[in-house]
Amino acid sequence: MGRPRAFDKEQAVSASAALFATCGYEGTSIDDLTTATGMHRGSLYNVFGSKRGLYLAALRAHLDHEILPGATAVRSLTDAGQARASATAAFDDGPAAGFLLLAAVERAPQDPEVAGLVAEGFAALEDALRPTHPDDAAQAASTVIGTRLRLRARPTTSQEN
Repeated sequence: MGRPRAFDKEQAVSASAALFATCGYEGTSIDDLTTATGMHRGSLYNVFGSKRGLYLAALRAHLDHEILPGATAVRSLTDAGQARASATAAFDDGPAAGFLLLAAVERAPQDPEVAGLVAEGFAALEDALRPTHPDDAAQAASTVIGTRLRLRARPTTSQEN
């Protein structure tokens, strides 16, 4: 009989999402993941199959807990300017801020499953903006994504010194 799990799977996925959002897929090692999650290497492979499996689980959780709820909140707004401002403030700005955006540029071009998850997140944003931007929801979503990318790229005060 095996030992009971000594880790919380949801917490491990959340910690991994934050790490992937900061360091990217290529910049995150298995050792980084075991340290961040508290999981042993064997447990990580037993539960997720691979680093990629954990990455996909983390990206899925990021969509489910950050991106899709944010899109739902935006969809409830009736003013176009307010909807766009709310989307810009909320889109991909949760605990794993930037994960979806980083996945879009780093992994989606070479991994169809990541591309599908990224497309789902972007489509949710576009759908959320459609009620207030019926003729240009795609352009409004592109503006929000571009604004989030620019904000992510802005150097912090410590980097400016």
